[in-house]
Amino acid sequence: MDARKTKIDADEAWGLLKAADAVTVAKGKKVQRFEAVVDEKETVLKQVMGPSGNLRAPTYRVKDQFIVGFNADFYAEWVE
Repeated sequence: MDARKTKIDADEAWGLLKAADAVTVAKGKKVQRFEAVVDEKETVLKQVMGPSGNLRAPTYRVKDQFIVGFNADFYAEWVE
């Protein structure tokens, strides 16, 4: 889905993320992994939502996991 055309607010984002086994968030050089997603709802949402109030891009769903944001080093390891 194209984030420029389809906006996902916090409620919609949580609807997607709450069933995930893990959510990995990349912001600049910092990469955080959340495995207890339901237990850390507020923290996870704070990290995955952008300043405009929409889910940050890029966001990838891989099986039961989500990867949100961009970090070149993390992506290089992830695709190997």
